[in-house]
Amino acid sequence: MSAEVNAQASGNPVIDHLDLWSSVYVRKATTGRGSNVKVSPYGIQKLRELILELAVRGKLVPQDPNDEPSSVLLEKIAEEKARLVKEGKLKKQKKLPRIGDEQPHNLPENWEWMRLGAVTNYGVTEKANPGDVDDDVWVLELEDVEKVTSRLLKRIRYSERPFKSAKNRFEIGDVLYGKLRPYLDKVLVADESGVCTTEIIPIRSYAGFVSEYLRLLLKAPSFIIYANESTHGMNLPRLGTDKARLALIPVAPAAEQHRIVAKVNELMALCDHLEQQQTDSLQAHQTLVETLLRTLVDASDAESTQQAWSRIAEHFDTLFTTEASIDQLKQTILQLAVMGKLVPQDPNDEPASVLLEKIAEEQAGLIKEGKIRKKIALLEISTDEKLFDLPFGWEWVRLGALSPDFQNGASSRGDKEGKETVVLRLADIDNWRISLAEPRSLTIAESSINKYSLEKNDVLIIRVNGSADIVGRFVLCDREIKAIYCDHFIRMRFPVQALVPAYLELLGSSSLVRQKINDLFVSTAGQKTVNQKHIGSLAITLPPLAEQHRIVAKVNELMALCDTLKARIQDAQTAQVHLADAVVEQAVA
Repeated sequence: MSAEVNAQASGNPVIDHLDLWSSVYVRKATTGRGSNVKVSPYGIQKLRELILELAVRGKLVPQDPNDEPSSVLLEKIAEEKARLVKEGKLKKQKKLPRIGDEQPHNLPENWEWMRLGAVTNYGVTEKANPGDVDDDVWVLELEDVEKVTSRLLKRIRYSERPFKSAKNRFEIGDVLYGKLRPYLDKVLVADESGVCTTEIIPIRSYAGFVSEYLRLLLKAPSFIIYANESTHGMNLPRLGTDKARLALIPVAPAAEQHRIVAKVNELMALCDHLEQQQTDSLQAHQTLVETLLRTLVDASDAESTQQAWSRIAEHFDTLFTTEASIDQLKQTILQLAVMGKLVPQDPNDEPASVLLEKIAEEQAGLIKEGKIRKKIALLEISTDEKLFDLPFGWEWVRLGALSPDFQNGASSRGDKEGKETVVLRLADIDNWRISLAEPRSLTIAESSINKYSLEKNDVLIIRVNGSADIVGRFVLCDREIKAIYCDHFIRMRFPVQALVPAYLELLGSSSLVRQKINDLFVSTAGQKTVNQKHIGSLAITLPPLAEQHRIVAKVNELMALCDTLKARIQDAQTAQVHLADAVVEQAVA
């Protein structure tokens, strides 16, 4: 941080609250596997917004009474635009209404309110057709510009990005403004001439109006609010030309515009540093959590397990302080559960091998009675598939060897005759639980109801989805539900009990199964798919039935504690978000 910034720390909302800006983040609503830290630096984003808003309100740098007033600058702009119109270099634009009592807030001495259309050529664009450009001409699209920072991510030439329809032409120094609602903060100043999508408007200023200052005006939260409120269109809302030209902008003296741009650049560099620092800190923290939890999973005996847990317990309050760390703790609990390391074994429990013998006998009887069909023999579980040693009384087994009854879901979108019936969709799965908050009912034939009805303890497997994290998930039907299920699911039911349903569910969420699902699913046209054969081939760990019950009870107990910890973290983050909002609101008041 520069000495100048440090010198301004007293009474400066940007500097005085650095700890707040650096500590406030919110979790992104994303899906996917892996250990990447999926958070958004909310505090630093609010700091960026605050810097911009203070800048365009004249509160970021001191005013100099010796500066030429902005009223003089506006006169020069009017004269230059009139001259360009007279020379035929600028199309004459519709006259704008006078500014009345609509000023949003007070401005410093020597500043003026002016309409955007009065100080720029907004809406006047020169078109470029494919045949008009050379191979080395810069072709800019919205995807090339980063949101929030407006950094240019890539610069592509016509030779790499040929186009068929007309583009907007721009020159060095033009401000390039994304007018679509999702991209209103994508604004940059052209450092070379080129062409751009018509969803980007090149804006030219005149008579010493600083292009970089105009860019800050367009990125300021107050202007983005105006633009959002002024957009039109349903599919791709955009800021219309007339509304944009009418927009009120605060015009600082030209000399002060330069000082503002310099100060904003300095403070945005500080924001970049803080954001990288926050990202590095979160990633280092997550790596530490994963490393220590891994020692629990890798422990070979009771003594090393105790040592690993002691190291974690000693620093528990500093390790588990983020939602990501709690999620990692939950995953470790599941992994320990399916490895037989979560609860002690009882030598009096009936071993899983005896359970498997009973299942084989019952299967043979059911086949003989014609109640189930004889299954195709499954491959033996290889040594490589046995990822770890199991406790006494446990067995490795393919899920298909436990005689599951699979049934893909109903493909019907409604029958002509039948009964109004709830049809479960993926939208009815909330946090891996069946939710009937907003069910969809269709007329379903009686035969389909009988075929696709759900029973308590059935497991629904998500058969198809675009996300690798969602496909193949196990969802337990933990209560009686009068519903059938659509063809996005496979139903799994066990005629012979070998697994406690809740143990099967936690198996399905463990990395043991999830990693295998990731290897098995088939990708077609962006959709991932699993089938009955994939599920039946899964190598799972089978504890004694009695121990399965103890495992489920312990997992439920520990997951409840994790949820409590997570709720406290979320409450603390919410409080920090509110505090950041309050600081910004007070600073710009």
